[in-house]
Amino acid sequence: MFTVKKIDFKQINDFIKLPYKIYKGTPYWIPQLDSENKKLLSEKNPYWKHAKKQLFLAYDDKNNIVGRIAGIIDYNYIEFQETEIGFFGFFECIDNVEVAQMLFDAVKQWLSENKLDKMMGPMNPSTNDEVGFLYEGFDSDPKILMPYTHKYYLDLAEKCGLKKIKELYAYNIPVALDDRMPRLNKALRIVQKRNPNITIKTFDKNNFKKTLEDIIEVYNSAWEKNWGFVPWTREEFESIADDIVNLADPNIVMLACDGDKTIGMLIAIPDYNYVFKKMYGKLFPLGIFKFLYYKRKVKDLRLMIMGVKKEYRHKGIEAYMSLEALINSVKGGYQECELSWILEDNVMTQRTAEMMGGSIYKKYAVYGN
Repeated sequence: MFTVKKIDFKQINDFIKLPYKIYKGTPYWIPQLDSENKKLLSEKNPYWKHAKKQLFLAYDDKNNIVGRIAGIIDYNYIEFQETEIGFFGFFECIDNVEVAQMLFDAVKQWLSENKLDKMMGPMNPSTNDEVGFLYEGFDSDPKILMPYTHKYYLDLAEKCGLKKIKELYAYNIPVALDDRMPRLNKALRIVQKRNPNITIKTFDKNNFKKTLEDIIEVYNSAWEKNWGFVPWTREEFESIADDIVNLADPNIVMLACDGDKTIGMLIAIPDYNYVFKKMYGKLFPLGIFKFLYYKRKVKDLRLMIMGVKKEYRHKGIEAYMSLEALINSVKGGYQECELSWILEDNVMTQRTAEMMGGSIYKKYAVYGN
């Protein structure tokens, strides 16, 4: 006998702690910091100024927590995408169809009460955060800010009547100056000849405010027609940018410029999941020392944002930024880079990844009714 109950923020610790039980003994699951998860779900997160949520927990007949889910309505997403749809997110569950069905039904009911009949997810909590169930690639750690979920979640979703509506790809790209270089340099010379005013520069932390303005403009132009895209508000972007600045290696944050105008960007960050795995969700009392010690040993990257303004597409500028980032990554001692996530129908970015020697090694899936 199982029950599902609405909860409020007073029970947020129960909500946050459940995955430790669900993934116990799973070697590839990496918890993010509990404090960051709490911040993500709290009203301190500027996302909730244009969105709302309802959290649910599932219990067995002994009052043990056996599942969780969140219903989410992002009003900016609905307006920008012009679609009446809500999200489910933060889904975790024991391998039990009855529990999963009750959780999905709870979100459907809550969305219906808010006049929404369609849902998709998982979005944790938005399309600008962790997205999807892991679909392929269960035998390795996820990179920073990418999800790891049980394989049986796919079966639960499908048995509960949800259908896969979009696949997202993660590419693994070796970081090395190898036999790719002649081909890449040839392509670069062509790009430079066709676009003599285009230059690539690295991120200057001392000019952060001006760079932030440029990045917001590029981001909202480069991705506006993408599936699932919704513009960040300035407050959201500033909050996220603070985290990126603290985590980023400025030598592998690239800005493409046409004269003095920023027209493209590439943001790669070191894979601090290597560090978070050692910390196991805790910053204090010893987590901070583990962070400072292990951060020097990070050898992988995640390339999380790459794009150019729409009027500069199809000019090879993404490849130009990628090559410059590759050269600087080698200098920085990095070994592997994940490019994620890439939409299944984003052929141009897939070709750029393949040109860089990348191959798909993980897939994620978004489900909906």
